[in-house]
Amino acid sequence: MRHLKATWKLGRNTSHRRALLRNLVSSLILEERIETTVAKAKAMRPHVEKMITFGKRGDVAARRLAASFLTSREAVDRLFGEVGPRYGDRNGGYLRIVRTGFRKGDGGEKAFIELIGSEKILDERREKRAEVRAKRREEIEKSMQEQQANLEASGGPAAGEGENKSE
Repeated sequence: MRHLKATWKLGRNTSHRRALLRNLVSSLILEERIETTVAKAKAMRPHVEKMITFGKRGDVAARRLAASFLTSREAVDRLFGEVGPRYGDRNGGYLRIVRTGFRKGDGGEKAFIELIGSEKILDERREKRAEVRAKRREEIEKSMQEQQANLEASGGPAAGEGENKSE
């Protein structure tokens, strides 16, 4: 019986589970939104909320405690610089878990876990990615047109050059 056993084991030993949760929490703080399984999302929720509470405190002790759990310096800086102050007047409930369906391979239930209030940041990232894609597409089309013009100017490929002569 699992009476009073509150840990989400996730089918892993202690060190593997701790490493997994540290990586997930760090990724969520850096990316604002990640996709994972529902069980992992529910297991990481208390850790993320604790980190955000540290970020709201903002003192040296809280920074050191957060740094001992998070995996990168960038995650700590982002937590104390952007994420923590964003929730200054909010008492808990910093996350949203949105179920997205089932994984094709093994049927595991997938979900997005995201920080509440990150919609603006995610929209800006989407727009920036769309602009980069459009610019890249324009460059490719331009280079293709230049190649086509060069081929036409040189008279095109000579007859039979590109063909395989097996006879």
